[in-house]
Amino acid sequence: MGRMTAVLPHPERDEIRIAAVLHALADPIRLHIVRELAQADEGLSCGVQLDLGISASTLTHHVRTLREAGVVRVQPRGTARISTLRRDDLDALYPGLLDGILAAPR
Repeated sequence: MGRMTAVLPHPERDEIRIAAVLHALADPIRLHIVRELAQADEGLSCGVQLDLGISASTLTHHVRTLREAGVVRVQPRGTARISTLRRDDLDALYPGLLDGILAAPR
């Protein structure tokens, strides 16, 4: 029998707070992850598809921070965890915020 993967908790749209979003986006590695996700059509397995030069445990920490803030959704797919940007939720709550952050040169 295959290994069961628990569903990860995510905040509902009305639970997402601007302070948590801004905190999550303030870190350069997390911002890089979000920029990569914004260009991906169907999400990414960050540990496999992004070469960030960090340990697996550090990557897990960064993705968890983004997930708990409501910036990304992480869903198990086989043995991978696929991260997608919660653009619809963020655009509904904070119009223009994500576009402004993604367009910032530095």
